Amino acid sequence: MDFRSKIAVGTALAALLATTAACTTDPETGQQRISRTAIGGIGGALGGYLLGDLVGGRHDRTEKIVGAGLGGVAGAAIGAYMDKQERELRQRTAGTDVQVVRQGDDLLLNIPSGVNFAYNSATVEPRFQQTLDNVAGVLSDPQNNRTYIDVYGHTDSIGSDAYNQNLSERRAAAVALYLESRGVLAARVATRGFGKTQPIASNETEEGRAQNRRVEIKIVPIAQSDIG
Repeated sequence: MDFRSKIAVGTALAALLATTAACTTDPETGQQRISRTAIGGIGGALGGYLLGDLVGGRHDRTEKIVGAGLGGVAGAAIGAYMDKQERELRQRTAGTDVQVVRQGDDLLLNIPSGVNFAYNSATVEPRFQQTLDNVAGVLSDPQNNRTYIDVYGHTDSIGSDAYNQNLSERRAAAVALYLESRGVLAARVATRGFGKTQPIASNETEEGRAQNRRVEIKIVPIAQSDIG
C-alpha cells in the first residue's frame, strides 16, 4: 500500500470510529444508520456524497423537478416517506449483492460492478437487469417519486486516471439510462463518475479492487422547502 493509500484508509477509519457512537438502529429493519450530526462531523473524509451534495447543485436540480411537475415532501413527513422506500428497496434487492445504506434521510445503494458490468465494460449485464428492474419499480412508483436520484460510477486503480474517469462516467450513465427506460423520470436523475478517486477498500488486492469497481445510487428526498 502506498503512502497516499495509507492516508486515505487511515482517514476513513478514523471517521468511521468517530461516528460509531452516533449510529442508531432502526427498530423496524434492524439496520444501523448514521445520524445527520455524525455525517456533518466527518467532513469530506468519506466523500462529498455523504454530506447531501447533489450532482449539478440543488438549485439547478430543483428547477428541473419543478419543471417536471413534481412536488416535495413536508419536513415532518420526510422520515416516514424514506422509511417506506428503504423497506421496499431492501425487499426488492434481497438475495443480491446490493447493499442499501441509510444516511440520515438519504439512501445509498452500493452495487458491486461484478453483478452489473463485465470487466472493462459499460454495458449493463443481462443478469443485472432484473435487479435494476426491481430498483426502478420502487423509484418510479408515483408514491415514491418525490426524490432526487444521483448515480455514481467508480473504478479500481488499474489503468490511467483519464481512462478510469471515462469508464466510471459511462457506467453511471448506463445505469441512469436503464432506470429511465424503466419509467424513472429523467428530470430526477443525474450522474457523476469518480474514476478511482473514491476507493472503499485497498487496491492492493483483487478482492479490494473488486469492491472498488462499483456503482452507487443515491436517493435524496425532495423537501417542500426545496421547491418553495
